[in-house]
Amino acid sequence: MRVALVHDWLTGMRGGERCLEQIAGMFPSAHVYTLFYEPGTTSDVIDALPVRASALSRFPNSARHYRKLLPLFPSAIQQFDLASYDLVISTSHAVAKGVRTRPDQPHLCYCFTPMRYIWDQADAYLGRGLRRAIATPLVQYLRNFDRRTATPDRVTRFVAISTCVQDRIQRHYGREAPVVFPPVQVDRFPLSDRAREDFYLMVGGFVPYKQEALAIDAFRDTPRRLVIVGDGPTRKSLAAHAPMNVELPGRVPDAELTSLLARCRGLIHPQLEDFGIAAVEAQACGTPVVAYRGGGAVDSVRGQEHPNPTGVFFDHQTRRALRDAIDGLETREGSFQAGAIRKHAQTFAPSRFEREFRAEVDAVLAGSR
Repeated sequence: MRVALVHDWLTGMRGGERCLEQIAGMFPSAHVYTLFYEPGTTSDVIDALPVRASALSRFPNSARHYRKLLPLFPSAIQQFDLASYDLVISTSHAVAKGVRTRPDQPHLCYCFTPMRYIWDQADAYLGRGLRRAIATPLVQYLRNFDRRTATPDRVTRFVAISTCVQDRIQRHYGREAPVVFPPVQVDRFPLSDRAREDFYLMVGGFVPYKQEALAIDAFRDTPRRLVIVGDGPTRKSLAAHAPMNVELPGRVPDAELTSLLARCRGLIHPQLEDFGIAAVEAQACGTPVVAYRGGGAVDSVRGQEHPNPTGVFFDHQTRRALRDAIDGLETREGSFQAGAIRKHAQTFAPSRFEREFRAEVDAVLAGSR
């Protein structure tokens, strides 16, 4: 069976790329199509596949500045000719699902989210002032494209990564979507029997919805220490105004991230994530999570109301609410059992993903819509 995998862009190894890697392992002879590709930035599994990038990748420094080419994404993704494939699988949070397919060609979209910067988080990305007004024609153009390419003649079957994404697919596209949680390599994250060190960790992306600024503000003027790893457009400006007890070291190697997750007192997760793999990775280390009650965290974290909690929720993205949640974690630290936290994380292991995703592939090949 000839399989085409379509991914928005391949310029780093994030949660979406880890999902693509797992799917590629299931279809080792598949071909990959993407808007931008920078070899060596993802994984050996992905690099070993034939990867074809769009014409946009020929722009100078496109792998670094691809966001500036957003208006050209819809046209570029539709230039790929996939007519010869028996199955198309798109892993999409932007335009990958908009790839052209034959009317009778099975197309399964594993949807990370409908484009967040034109739908649910437009305010976070564009604001409400002049910038938003200027962007209005582009937003409307992208919304029209997004809806037009979500119909059954373009996407045979949607699969959502979480219940919140399932809801967005229904609201924006009017489509039903079963949920298959992303695979998390829990075995890479050993349960630590060492005493916890007195610092908190956040895994950031330094784009508006990640809420690094909120986390920094919650730790300001407190004796608590916070480490925010990762990189992105806002890191330098936030680092310039961060207090002494907040460190922003940038990207760290996987081994160092694993060590930090195992040693920290808790993971700070103040953002509304589509799923949030870092929260599960922390739990794999037996580390509790302080999470905003929304998005994928509702699926992956068990709050204090559960007999075996894995974290603490807060209901408002404010400094006071986050501080109160951290106070609650410290007050009730004895209720968090590292072994039980890890056991919960293991329910998101790749074996579960492969079993459930394979069933969705079988369904789309059988003509289910």
